Amino acid sequence: MLRRYSLNGRIVVRYNTHETICAPATAAGVSAIAVIRLSGPEAIPIGERIFIPRKKDLSLFDVGSHRMVLGHIMMGDEALDEVLFTRFLSPNSYTGEDMVEVSCHGSPYIQQQILKLMMDHGARMARPGEFTLRAFLNGRIDLSQAEAVADLIASNSEASRKMAFQQMRGHFSERISGLRQKLLEFAALIELELDFSEEDVEFADRDQLQKLLDEIDKEVVRLRESFSLGNVLKQGIPVAIAGKPNVGKSTLLNALLNEDRAIVSEIPGTTRDAIEDTITIEGVAFRFIDTAGLREGRDAIETVGIERTYEKIHQASIILYMFDASETSLEEITATMRDFRERLGDKGKRVVFIANKIDLMKEIPHHFRNLVDLETIFISAKRKENINMITESLLKSVESAPEEQNAILVTNSRHYEALTKAAESIAAVRQGIHGNIPGDLLAIDLRGALHHLGSITGEVTSDEILGEIFRKFCIGK
Repeated sequence: MLRRYSLNGRIVVRYNTHETICAPATAAGVSAIAVIRLSGPEAIPIGERIFIPRKKDLSLFDVGSHRMVLGHIMMGDEALDEVLFTRFLSPNSYTGEDMVEVSCHGSPYIQQQILKLMMDHGARMARPGEFTLRAFLNGRIDLSQAEAVADLIASNSEASRKMAFQQMRGHFSERISGLRQKLLEFAALIELELDFSEEDVEFADRDQLQKLLDEIDKEVVRLRESFSLGNVLKQGIPVAIAGKPNVGKSTLLNALLNEDRAIVSEIPGTTRDAIEDTITIEGVAFRFIDTAGLREGRDAIETVGIERTYEKIHQASIILYMFDASETSLEEITATMRDFRERLGDKGKRVVFIANKIDLMKEIPHHFRNLVDLETIFISAKRKENINMITESLLKSVESAPEEQNAILVTNSRHYEALTKAAESIAAVRQGIHGNIPGDLLAIDLRGALHHLGSITGEVTSDEILGEIFRKFCIGK
């Protein structure tokens, strides 16, 4: 059951504090060990009823916080398993409540029996993400940090791990809270003016407010713009391999992945649907997409494949455009690239040209050297020659923004949306100052900006937002 109330301007949602929850914290299935969590006011008493320390005269109530004890889980008079029992005392636990972790052998049967014992003594199974939700509700972490926990668990590269870990440590939250606090001080002065509206006095200096809004707006814009880089680093940078049929796109994909992922054939039009796979290069995940050859479709299926190719190309951050260097003239390459860029429509999208099949050439034609200025890499996908030059080029797309790499990056679409709405409210306040509108109207837009910034860290939230965020967590976290 949920209860919602306001505390110092922060909307808080609380579970009934008398409930004690339990769940496995490790993945389902057979394993060497498993960890089962128990959190709530009855966690220690329940643990005392089902666990007997190996040291006979030891009481769990005498065990200090964060201490581990060896003993047995008991089913009546019979020992079920030999376990390690760890006790965490409120408020210095993950959830902020009294908490127990039982490290047992990884038999699914043993885990089920331990959970049954806990529930027989008054606990209930936890909902997805409920341990982390309680950590948020009890003030151990804010909402942004809670979301970072899920991102850290799901991270599949060094880059995504670093960003999630940085956010979980509160760096992003501190930045947002700092901006909000500065704005809150002025909002309070504007609200105070409303109490003295008949006296026609101003407590908030409009020039100082304008300077503050400029400062906050600049930071909000920087954070919003970082989402384009942060999101692709989190999800993996999409790289589309495009070009005419039979130029070696599938062979290149296999060479990059170092496995036979795509079918290779001399018959043009073999690839009719996009093939995707992900590899990590120096800690950065890249999602490679082998697409259908670009030409007029010979049948309905190939035509659909080509249409999907352009969809994938538009979604990609980087395009590797391949051509057969052994059979293509400079004029044809130039015309094809021009048509391709016109069809692409996005002049800012990075395109790296890949001249393939140099193994069929005695030497690279002199006029091909002009392509170097267009960022062209000469390779033999079949012999895997110069493939490392492609990976080095891809990494430049990340290294080209060293300031962003060291700065805070927005990786969450919910945060991006909140920053966008905050920027709109700030723009409305600035426009209001220029128009000399009354303080009560300025206060409305100031409250809007405060609300949207606060929604990122959970200083302002709702049942619906919490439910949407935490239902994506695994049970036991």
